[in-house]
Amino acid sequence: MASPCRIAAAGLASPKRLRTAGFTLVEVLVALVVMAVLAALAWRGLDGMQRARDISQQAVERSARLNTILAQWEQDLASLDDSGVVPALAFDGGTLRLTRHLPGGMVVVAWSLNGSTWQRWASTPATRVAELQAAWLRSQQLLGNESGQVTLEDGVIGWQVYFYRGNGWSNAQSTGDLARAPAGAASAAVHEALPDGVRLVLRLASGTLTRDIALGPHSP
Repeated sequence: MASPCRIAAAGLASPKRLRTAGFTLVEVLVALVVMAVLAALAWRGLDGMQRARDISQQAVERSARLNTILAQWEQDLASLDDSGVVPALAFDGGTLRLTRHLPGGMVVVAWSLNGSTWQRWASTPATRVAELQAAWLRSQQLLGNESGQVTLEDGVIGWQVYFYRGNGWSNAQSTGDLARAPAGAASAAVHEALPDGVRLVLRLASGTLTRDIALGPHSP
């Protein structure tokens, strides 16, 4: 028969084994610190990925918006119509004005830079000489908040327009060739001939955008 001392030794663990079976408070604290550091690193990684995705999405949206704006720019220039009453195309350094024909009549369009905001304004269709002249005059007095004014792009640093005449590009503000008003115009006065092409140079915070547009043949 086993002695009482042996039975007690077999049924109870020693105090040393009890101490080594769990974690000490220091070990738990160290583990918590390590987990906190790993969680912070993982969060920073996820936040960086989110920021990169947002920046990429904004770049895609801005590129799509600029493409839409340039499509309107090309459409306006492709629809130029010289009435002989007011200049069909003119640039004064801040605003490019042009006249184009719509089913309802002749329209004056103004592309302008108001501070750092690029805008486009279009008049109501004019069917009479006085209406067209009034629309052209109004295009020279725009404040940026008129009816028909559309904000195209913010954060524009500056822009410049060049005309292609003869065999090269020149500043749109320089004097061009002269031509008579088209047949059927209200006035037969001599005016500046339309160029063969228009170059847009738009300076943005992200870089410089350049677009060349060839104009169709013009009657003398």
